[in-house]
Amino acid sequence: MTFCGAGLPMETEVSSIREVDFGRIQTNFLVVFPTSVLEKAPQFHVVITKTGDAEQSAQFQRRLVGDFPNVSVVDLTQILRTVDDVLGKLSFVIRFMALFSILTGLMVLVSALVMSRYQRIRESVLLRTLGATRRQIMVINSVEYLVLGSLAAFTGLLLAVVGAWALSVFQFDIPFTMRWQPPVLLFVSVVGVTLIVGWFNSRSAVNYPPLEVLRREG
Repeated sequence: MTFCGAGLPMETEVSSIREVDFGRIQTNFLVVFPTSVLEKAPQFHVVITKTGDAEQSAQFQRRLVGDFPNVSVVDLTQILRTVDDVLGKLSFVIRFMALFSILTGLMVLVSALVMSRYQRIRESVLLRTLGATRRQIMVINSVEYLVLGSLAAFTGLLLAVVGAWALSVFQFDIPFTMRWQPPVLLFVSVVGVTLIVGWFNSRSAVNYPPLEVLRREG
């Protein structure tokens, strides 16, 4: 490979290739030459440092420029602040869409439970006619709604985790990490909402005689 340094062509041989992490705030060398190759060419040095606060940074820049006028100082604070602001807005949009999707899914789940209300009431009335007690019917309905809510929550969380993992690994090329508290809280919330709506739908079939329930539903 031929490089041009200070107007002079240099024939070089590529001995190795390394991976560079451009996501880190540091100097990433694109090409590294061995010694005794570029020593006579015009050079400049890049040094990265960190200060405690804005006032200390301003004092450091004033002293550095005063003592070394030929040194250029680039303050990365504003750049990092702008990047952080953009990432914060992007994170808000993603969280908003996730919350919107969760609320939409809960509405669909509640609607499905309400639509199947009459079928659940008929089943409860049939069980009471056959001699089932109020407690037995409540246990049966609770188990049914518990399984339904668990399947819905598990399916949604599984799709979300797999999608996030695929985006992290294949699209953004970053390690995938997950906090377990939000998925567990969401799972418990979905199951709880399902149980509450199910109990609300089944209360009339449990608290009233079967014949009266059939007449009211009819």
